[in-house]
Amino acid sequence: MNSNHELSPRDHRDIGRDLDLFAFSDLVGSGLPLWTPKGTIIRQELERYVWELREKYGYERVTIPHITKRDLYETSGHWEKFGEDLFRITSRDGREYALKPMNCPHHTQIFARHPHSYREMPQRYAETTMVYRDEQSGELGGLTRVLSITQDDSHVFSRMSQIKEEFMHTWNIVDTFYKTFGFVLRVRLSFHDPKTPEKYLGTTEIWKDAERAIREIAEERKADYVLAPGDAAIYGPKLDFIAADSIGREHQVATIQLDLNLPERFDLVCINEKGERERIAMIHSAIMGSIERFTAVLLEHLAGIFPLWLSPVQVKILPISEKHRDYASAVFAKLKDSGIRAELDSSDETLGKKIRNAKTSKVPYFLVLGDKEVESKTVTVEKREGNSRKETIENLVEKLKEEIKDKK
Repeated sequence: MNSNHELSPRDHRDIGRDLDLFAFSDLVGSGLPLWTPKGTIIRQELERYVWELREKYGYERVTIPHITKRDLYETSGHWEKFGEDLFRITSRDGREYALKPMNCPHHTQIFARHPHSYREMPQRYAETTMVYRDEQSGELGGLTRVLSITQDDSHVFSRMSQIKEEFMHTWNIVDTFYKTFGFVLRVRLSFHDPKTPEKYLGTTEIWKDAERAIREIAEERKADYVLAPGDAAIYGPKLDFIAADSIGREHQVATIQLDLNLPERFDLVCINEKGERERIAMIHSAIMGSIERFTAVLLEHLAGIFPLWLSPVQVKILPISEKHRDYASAVFAKLKDSGIRAELDSSDETLGKKIRNAKTSKVPYFLVLGDKEVESKTVTVEKREGNSRKETIENLVEKLKEEIKDKK
């Protein structure tokens, strides 16, 4: 068990406040985080990385509205199962809508917009978007339990024969993403509880087929997995990934879910080689689970010390005195023009105070500029970890770009 003293410096709420990443407002409401410019950079970089990994496997972006008529969720079964968790909206003419608590029913309607030949399968849709769930106010806390949940969501519409390959592709993405941050993963097979069939959609036969497919995938992958009866989604079994962080705590993070029920409820098919209607499968996945919760886990895992590619401010420029500010401004402009997220400290503070501020902000690199640097057209580069060196700005930019590209 970790001591409170060890955990306290890693509380994501304190780190988020100290690094100015997000805030909460009583006027906006509990469970509704407001992301600052720096926090938004982190969100965007994480989402961009997930998209880079997905794009290699042929995903396409889609966009859906944040509300829907209740009819969509009645067809999907969510209205019956999750009705109490929905934020409901009534229009002026009495029509009933809901804020979306998930994206999959909307995405089925993108797939269903026209017939699909087997040659077009699979169809892979991805979207990073917010969903909304009416959690109890007493359950809300920091970024780990919120009302507005940003999912890096995807849905693959595939033939039955393509399920294994699509699962493997998504599993590759999960492994690559979490390895980048040094997480150690294990897998939980979340199946339904046959003693409480009323909790789930679909027939016993559909559930058996889906669970058998997932178990075969995990065994072929030679995964270290555990079974968790009763932890399935309402529409299908899932692979839940459990990440161990740098201080030994475990967190549920990514998930891949096999769904044979929504294709039945929405009558989703492709036209096969014989010209017949063939029932398809859906594969749901969220690599981060939610950006809010993953950010909380990541902040505590890294203690707020982000790698260069993810840091909101990558380089801070510290002119020693006012007479060095013109040169500092020129260095700042070169970094910005090169796509480096730089910040210029033009305050009247002493150099010692500027350095302390840069270290407190956990900036990966800061540049000290004085008479020698101005004269030699160089910069003194100091790393967050403490060592320093002299560089030309051109050499520095090249090295920073390489480190960012490699996500070291």
